[in-house]
Amino acid sequence: MERALGWRPTRFRRAAEGRGVSDTAARWIVANDRDSAFVKIGTTNLTADWTRREYRNYRSIEGWFLPRVLGFDDDGERPALAIEDLSQAVWPPPWTDQRVAAVLDALAVIRQTSPPEHLRGISLDEFGANWRDVGENPSRFLRLGLCSPAWLETNLPALVAASAAPPLAGESLVHLDVRSDNLCFRDGRAALIDWNHACVANPVVDIAGWLPSLHAEGGPPPEEILPSAPELAAWIAGYFCSHAGEPPVPGAPHVRPLQLQQARAALPWAARALGLPAPP
Repeated sequence: MERALGWRPTRFRRAAEGRGVSDTAARWIVANDRDSAFVKIGTTNLTADWTRREYRNYRSIEGWFLPRVLGFDDDGERPALAIEDLSQAVWPPPWTDQRVAAVLDALAVIRQTSPPEHLRGISLDEFGANWRDVGENPSRFLRLGLCSPAWLETNLPALVAASAAPPLAGESLVHLDVRSDNLCFRDGRAALIDWNHACVANPVVDIAGWLPSLHAEGGPPPEEILPSAPELAAWIAGYFCSHAGEPPVPGAPHVRPLQLQQARAALPWAARALGLPAPP
């Protein structure tokens, strides 16, 4: 940690837990009499790889929408990334029209930012289960209580067809994990953290991926921001609905509840976007 910071911290406190798989990384707010920082340490093979990837992305992307990087150290096993301490910034929710607009402004600047050459394009395969998987194992999904068996049987073919080829491809820089615990507001502008999933894709993916969590946290319905996106709505709903009922992720207890929260908002959105009856 000290090698990443370049100074010796004298005060330590655990940072608030995130809600993703990166919960398995050690997260600290550290300080001394002059400085403070947020330090993330990759403690597993997965989070170590993500920490290295995040640092590489920070080093390669420039913009006010990023946190300031203070240092990085990699001993080959437990890499440590130090960024500015954003604990005093404003973290949503609650959501206001101004905060929603600030996130959209940040995403507009991000999509105009040249992506680093090392970033790859987005792929359907990396997202795993979707509506086809729900059809193969409907009982796991139905246990979530999001719709009736009759509704699923009647409308599953439309959901499968719509989500089969969402418009993911593009040439823009995409964060790919926009949600409230990955963004904050400073001086009225939105900053995004956790850039380890960044890729090159259709920039609308960032907006569409954010909208279910935004609505679940009291923000506007997705179609108020993205009025015509049936394929993306179906694909995003399929991702959350097919994953939320899976067994808990070891070391990351927040993941399945978060996916269920977003599924509750995403499934009705997909139904409305496709002209299907509301899930009973």
